Amino acid sequence: MQPRVLVVDDEPGVRTALRRGLTAEGMEVVVAVEGVEALRLAATGSFDVVVLDVMLPGLSGYRVLERLRGQGITTPVLLLSAKDGEVDQADGLDLGADGYLVKPFSFLVLTAQVRALARRGESSARHARLRVGELEIDRDAREVSWAGSPVALSPREYGLLVALASRPGTVVPKEDLLRQVWGADQFVTRNVVEVYVGYLRRKLTAAGAGHLVRTVRGHGYQVSVEPDQDEVAAAEPTKPRGGDGSR
Repeated sequence: MQPRVLVVDDEPGVRTALRRGLTAEGMEVVVAVEGVEALRLAATGSFDVVVLDVMLPGLSGYRVLERLRGQGITTPVLLLSAKDGEVDQADGLDLGADGYLVKPFSFLVLTAQVRALARRGESSARHARLRVGELEIDRDAREVSWAGSPVALSPREYGLLVALASRPGTVVPKEDLLRQVWGADQFVTRNVVEVYVGYLRRKLTAAGAGHLVRTVRGHGYQVSVEPDQDEVAAAEPTKPRGGDGSR
């Protein structure tokens, strides 16, 4: 699958150029403008690489990096900075950065570093903890919990949840789920995805997370921590006509 990259920079020109350039190189790019948002997104563990500017509003890139590593998030981080001093670079690397580029930089070099970091992080990313809201997935132990309580899933259900939770907020087509969870099994059809999503939803509902996996009709499925507003409205009891409904 294409590398998923989080680009964090408060300069609109840099942010737009990186998004367009990395997308053209076949990467899936999500952007953030300030440090608090960057920390929230990166802490999900759902990115292959984080390209992180040092000078950010809210939290500096250094503080974002420090908190990520403190939370056990091992996603490779490439720092961007206008500061070219040896001490600045050493500080970033000491905090857990995997690379450091000084602005202005060559886009060719940046792309090469992002690809190298994505390859380096492939094996460790498979075993990282994945967090989306109160959902936590330990990919090393293959354990799932919601709000601290364990959720028992079958191997296929677990594979589906990981495939979706690895890209929170992104609609994942059924074809992608088939390739990622069932591989090259030629006897599996798209209908089996619907069946197993149903199994997964029932178990999540029993754990109090029935809203987590959402259907986007005609497109696929997505994991979202926000309840679907149409589903919320449908779940609300309808008030009887004519006052309080008493007879």
